[in-house]
Amino acid sequence: MTNYSNSTVAFQETSAVQPALSSARRSVSRFALAATLACAALTSLVASPVQAAPIDSLIKSVKFDDVDGVNKLLAKGMDPNSVDNQGIPLLVIAAREKSDKVGAALLANPKTNIEIEDKAGENAMMMAALNGDLDFVNQLIAKDAEVNKKGWAPLHYAAANGHDDIVKVLLDHSAYVDAGSPNGTTPLMMAARGGHVSTVKLLLDNGADLTVKNQIGLTALDFAKTYKEPDVVEGLTARLQQMQQK
Repeated sequence: MTNYSNSTVAFQETSAVQPALSSARRSVSRFALAATLACAALTSLVASPVQAAPIDSLIKSVKFDDVDGVNKLLAKGMDPNSVDNQGIPLLVIAAREKSDKVGAALLANPKTNIEIEDKAGENAMMMAALNGDLDFVNQLIAKDAEVNKKGWAPLHYAAANGHDDIVKVLLDHSAYVDAGSPNGTTPLMMAARGGHVSTVKLLLDNGADLTVKNQIGLTALDFAKTYKEPDVVEGLTARLQQMQQK
């Protein structure tokens, strides 16, 4: 009797525990399934590369002068006047990077604003002049880009880096030789500051006024002295003496 009772009790206890064990197994199974799905999702996320946004692909193509890539994206409806995350327009990026093939493609697009500026007020003509990219400057001029931009002008930028070929082209297309920046700085002052003797001479030969002063009263000669450019100081001093003798 005792054995039977013990067996009955044992059976009853086992029967009572069984639903709990079954419930626990179901919970573990559900947890395992959830964990498996989560791992699968994470694996899929890691394995699948994030697709670049169209604008990012467009900007990259401009920087690397990938004209085919740019044309494909423009054909899909991308705006040729798009800007990067710093507000720099595609045409200005092309000028900065000397991406001339892309530059030509953008200029050929009737929707492109050739005077579009970045947040600093710089446009493609200014950047091309600064970089000495004569081909791009000529392309822009052929599209009637503004040579005499108000404020800082392309001639300031070309003179600052001593790009005589671009200075000459701009002057040949009626660039104002004594263009004044917002603080009154002229292209001659920029050339003097950089020690570009040939550029200084070119500007003077085309009528630049070496007596002009900026807002703080500095002339081109003062710029040359301040930035310790002895060859420019000598040349400007000689020109000034010639003027005084007339």
